[in-house]
Amino acid sequence: MTRVAAFINTKRQEAVDLAGGLIDWIESAGHSCVLIGDSAAAINREDLAISEEEINDSIDLAVTLGGDGSILYMVREVGDYGVPVMGINLGRMGYLSAVEPKLAQKRIQEFFEGKHNIEERMRLEILIEGETNPLRGLNEAVIEKVDTGRTVRLGLDINDDFFTSYATDGLIIATPTGSTAYSLSARGPIIDPMHQALLLTPVAPHSLFDRAVVLSPDDNLRIQVLPDCDASIALDGHIVSQLEVGQSLICTAAEKPARLVSFGGNNFHRVLKEKFGLSDR
Repeated sequence: MTRVAAFINTKRQEAVDLAGGLIDWIESAGHSCVLIGDSAAAINREDLAISEEEINDSIDLAVTLGGDGSILYMVREVGDYGVPVMGINLGRMGYLSAVEPKLAQKRIQEFFEGKHNIEERMRLEILIEGETNPLRGLNEAVIEKVDTGRTVRLGLDINDDFFTSYATDGLIIATPTGSTAYSLSARGPIIDPMHQALLLTPVAPHSLFDRAVVLSPDDNLRIQVLPDCDASIALDGHIVSQLEVGQSLICTAAEKPARLVSFGGNNFHRVLKEKFGLSDR
């Protein structure tokens, strides 16, 4: 018996409509299911609800019904336990959510039968000065200004050696998976998500050095907020903390990668063609 955890983007009615029947089918096939967040209330299955504190490595498969944001949420919840995540795409972009809704039952059955692949994606680990618990994310960490009309000044050390300082609206530290997210809109390079790298992309920098930099996944980055403007830090699109002048954070590659369920091998190039409307010659 497989234990499945599901998360539904309840703001998307099509996700709610699909979820009820899918959960019933999983249970009828002899497997167990639990629901995370407000998913249980959305389909009137409060008997399956578990809290975030109850998530652990007893889960064999995590399924999301939504878009890439739902995948980021689920990876944040189960990534430290090595639980594979399958995304059913009910969003717009679908870089991470690889399963189309009409194939949801088929793909889950293939997972039960072992007919699937696992893609391991590098995650980031952030430790804020003065904190004891690190934060982890799949796409990116962004240190950005908090005052409209001003820039934030950030000092960057790489492996304990000072590299440069930025006067900028923000600084993105992205994984290869996150290279097609915020970093892309700031003109950062596109990196195949199966690579291992740390990608630094400044946002609207006020300096001659305005290039994105691709670094080794083994590098240790220290970023300090310089006088005289505080900053905020967002992880995968959610503000998680404020940074005062003089305060710093350490960013490294996380020890455990995210594990995403896929079918038919790495199709990143096909996804790029589809999302960017690239045509064959």
